[in-house]
This record gives sequence, structure tokens and C-alpha cells, in this order.
Amino acid sequence: MSIKLRLTAWYSGILAVMLLAFSAAIYGFFYINTYGDLKDRLRDQAKGESLDVVFDNRLDAQNLYGQMYFYDSGKLIQSLNLTNIDLRFDIPPRKNLKGDGFKDAYYKGYHFLIYQKAVNVQGYDHNPAAILQMAAYTGEQDKLLERLKTILIAGSFATLIAAFTFGLFLARKAMSPIGKVIEAAEGIQTGNDLSVRIEYDGPPDEIGRLIRTVNSMIGRMEGFYKNLEESYAAQRRFVSDASHELRTPLTTIRGNIELLQKVWELEPGENLVMDEAAIRQMSMESVRDIADEAKRMSRLVGDMLSLARADTGRTFEKEPVALEPMMVEVARRAAFLPREAEWVAGDLSVLNGKYVLGNKDYLQQMLFIFIDNAFKYTPSGEVSFDAVVYQSQVGLRVKDTGIGMEKDEVPYIFDRFYRADESRGITEGIGLGLSIAKWIIDEHGGSVEVVTRQGEGTTFVIWLPLLFAAPLE
Repeated sequence: MSIKLRLTAWYSGILAVMLLAFSAAIYGFFYINTYGDLKDRLRDQAKGESLDVVFDNRLDAQNLYGQMYFYDSGKLIQSLNLTNIDLRFDIPPRKNLKGDGFKDAYYKGYHFLIYQKAVNVQGYDHNPAAILQMAAYTGEQDKLLERLKTILIAGSFATLIAAFTFGLFLARKAMSPIGKVIEAAEGIQTGNDLSVRIEYDGPPDEIGRLIRTVNSMIGRMEGFYKNLEESYAAQRRFVSDASHELRTPLTTIRGNIELLQKVWELEPGENLVMDEAAIRQMSMESVRDIADEAKRMSRLVGDMLSLARADTGRTFEKEPVALEPMMVEVARRAAFLPREAEWVAGDLSVLNGKYVLGNKDYLQQMLFIFIDNAFKYTPSGEVSFDAVVYQSQVGLRVKDTGIGMEKDEVPYIFDRFYRADESRGITEGIGLGLSIAKWIIDEHGGSVEVVTRQGEGTTFVIWLPLLFAAPLE
């Protein structure tokens, strides 16, 4: 049984019990009042001590019938209206008389309410000497109560049927949003369209809150699904790019090894064209190429390992790092990197006494990535390195006067395997350095600002939050 049918059944059942109790109360009230008034009239009429008083001609006594029976003489006195219809009430034995009381009796198919009481008469040896019976015809009262019962029963059934029908209609209307929730859930189960939302314009009741919760849940599922698809796409692109990057050094290494194998397999009399010095020179060049490609592969594998650790959510230990000694060391070591541009280390004294919470090794790796990147893209000119302090942040700035890039390329430079000059092939590299640098910056709670112009150079400013107080020694 569905929820709307159960709700309607419960509602109808409770209503039926309430209608039954209400109808019984109304019927009981009318019954007591109707027969109660009649009983009071019979008692009042039977209060007289003489028959003239009992069987008087008052207007309110015209519908009452009375008779008195004397046990010893067998004399029966009846009211005129009772004599006219030739009716006599049953006389109970004297021994059965016990004060007064009411009884129902049917005579000639008519219902009478009879009040009878024992009468003591002076001068009689045996008392009670007589019995007085006052009766009232209750046909009109019976009809009234029967009609009332019919009205109550029919009205209750009609009300119950109407309430059941209307209640079922309201239950269906109230539960229709639940049907929409079910349809949306089934649509999600059978398909992959998570953009569907449940429309609801009703009041903010429990169903409204349920639909808002379901819509919010579907929205979160849609976001998770999109993120998952993007992650899968990035993973496929990463594997494709890594395979492409690994293919070149492997091809070079294999070609040089095959060349060396052919040269070294020559017989002593077959190397007349090439003397020993030429063979040695060619072998050295092949070995050098193999070593260079092996280093490139090692760097690629190391970078991919760092990014894989980043993808798994792994982090590193952090501690307060003094910025000035670290930056001075980076500036000194950067002077020995392979470069064509002039290296200019600015004034780093502004960092005196400044600390950040981070990892010194990873911060140095991040700075060398930006510096090495600046050297690669600056065939002539200069690369400068300095720092600025603004409010509660420190900016580590690497500026070059190299080839620069277009502004529409900036959003992609931190993507893996992306290279701004890929189509031109000017510099070497695999396009993972900036991705690693961005991960390190994010782990330190920082950000990076990029200012560039095609042909005029690029400026990277790495913003890191400062510690408010120096660490205790």
C-alpha cells in the first residue's frame, strides 16, 4: 500500500471513530431528553391521590392514558381515551409490585411507555390495594429518533466517503513532489544527466525542505562527477604527455645503443674507413647523448613522482623559515646555473627578521624552478631576483626580459606538460616545473602573480603569508 493510501486510511479511520462518537453522543442526548421529558410528565400525572386528579382533563394530559386496578374487588378504572380505543394494559400480580417503575409495552402494534406504581388505600386489609398505570404513546418519539439515527448514519457515511475522496486527492497532491523526487532519482539511475533539478513552487514545508536537500545533493553529485571526469581527462592527458615525453629520450638512447653495437661488432679488417680515433669520438658522443637523455628521463620521473605525491594529498612538514638567509643562498647558487642572460640579485635586506611557515627545501626548489624557467626563456638581457613586503605577506619576485608570452596563455602555464613556446620549439623542457611550483605555493597557503608581455619579458611574484612573530630560539 502506498503512503498516500495509508495516510488516507489513517485519516479516514480516525474520522470514522470521531463521527461514531459524535453521532452516539447526539443520539444519546436526544434519546435522554425525549424520553426523559415523557417520563417526567407521567410521574407528574401520577402524583395525585384521587382518580379525578390522575385522570383530569388538562390539555397536557390528553395524550396520556391511565388505568387503576383494585386487586381485591377486581375493579378497573380507565381514562376516557383508553376506553375509547378499547385497550387494557397488562396487570402485574400484587406480589410483584415493588414501588414504582417504567416499562415498555406493545399493544396492537403500538409502542407505549408505561409508568406504574403501587397504591395503598385506607380501609383495605391488603395493601397495596391497587396499581396505578400511566402510559404514553411513543410513536412520534420513536419516529423522530429513527429519523435522527438514519440521518446520523447516512450523514456519517457521506461525510466519511467525501473525506476519504477529498483526503485521497489532497494526499496525492501533497505527495506529488515525492513522485518527482522518485522520477528524478530513477532518471539519474538510468542515465547520466545530473543537470536535472526538481521544480517545486509549494510552501517551505517538510516536502519543500526534502526537495531542496535532494536538489542540493544532485548538485553536489554533478560537481563530483564533473570533477571526476576532469580528473580522468587530466589523467589520460598526463599519461599521453608522459608517454610522448618518454618516447623521445628512449628513441635517442636506443638509436645510439644500436649505433654503438654496430660499430663495436665490426671485425678488425672492416674498419678501414674509420680509424680508431673517429670510432672513439663517435662512441663518446653517443655515450654523452645517452647520459643526457638519461638525466632528462630522471628529471621527468622525479617531477612526475612529485606531482603524483601532490595528487594523493601528501604534504610535507613545515617549520618557521628565515627568509633572508634562504633567499641569499638561492641567489648565490642561481649564479652558477647555465644561462645566457645576466643574473641580478636585488636588495634582500627587507627580509631581515621575516619568517614564513613552510619547508625550506621545497621553497628553494620552487624558487629554482622560476629562476631556471626565466633563464630558459631569456636568451639575452637580464633576470633579476628580489623581494617586497606588503602588509602581512611577502612577495618573492623573479623578473626577466625574455621572450614573454601572450596574456591568453597565462591561465595554462601551470598545467602539466604545457609549454608556451611549444609550437616554436625554442627551449628545452617537459612542462612540469611550473606545475610543481604551483603545488608548493598552494601547500604554503600562498599565491602567484604573473605579469607578462610578448617580447618584453615576464614577472612572477610569489606571495607567501608572514609569521606575525619570530620563532623562539
